[in-house]
Amino acid sequence: MKNEVNEVKPDVILGRNPVSEAIRSNRPIDKILVAKGEKSGAVVAILAKAKDKQIPIKEVDRTKLDYISAGQTHQGIIAYAAVKDYCTVDEIFNYAESRGEAPFIVVLDELEDPHNLGAIIRTAECAGVHGVIVPKRRSAGLSYTVSKASAGAVEYMRVARVTNIASLLDELKQRGVWVYGADMDGTDYEKCDFSGACAIVIGNEGKGISRLVREKCDVIVSLPMKGKINSLNASVAAGILMYSAMKNR
Repeated sequence: MKNEVNEVKPDVILGRNPVSEAIRSNRPIDKILVAKGEKSGAVVAILAKAKDKQIPIKEVDRTKLDYISAGQTHQGIIAYAAVKDYCTVDEIFNYAESRGEAPFIVVLDELEDPHNLGAIIRTAECAGVHGVIVPKRRSAGLSYTVSKASAGAVEYMRVARVTNIASLLDELKQRGVWVYGADMDGTDYEKCDFSGACAIVIGNEGKGISRLVREKCDVIVSLPMKGKINSLNASVAAGILMYSAMKNR
């Protein structure tokens, strides 16, 4: 019987065989949660397959798995499947080329809140962004919550996952993309020209963009703050910058 307060989300895969089959069938999986101290042979084998495919794995208390599974059997392991296949960075560039437009990309540096990711995808789709890029680890993925927060936009937006954001920015710059990092103490966004091939980098909700990622950016762009709070919600800041870029373009 389902827990009335906490129902199992459609993107959650419970139990050893279902998780194993999801990995074997190459279904896109955002992460795997495994109970601390779980040493059974079946689980160890599943985790080995997951590591081979670079699927993030996190050990958690069994009580957390109990909560997520809403009373259903989980056998010490749960996987979060993506609601949609990820694309490649090349596919984002190909899409821009097919539209006869300079690439317009949003890069998210360890953004963790799925509601923020969903909101950014929704705004990106409306603003004409060609693709969103996220890291494989320490980042929200294409979960059911993200899909819901995007109001369906996730079905139309190309989202790629990469191993390393700093290396990705090097690749983008080699391909002629100008990289704008959103952070404090930068150039006023109204003075920036986003008209060419551009990527806007949005950082983690609490820490912002990392030091290395900041160093890789061509321009640090900032939003003026007139109140007592010194930062905006990540999805709000991203929305302002995306629409400013859209106006330039």
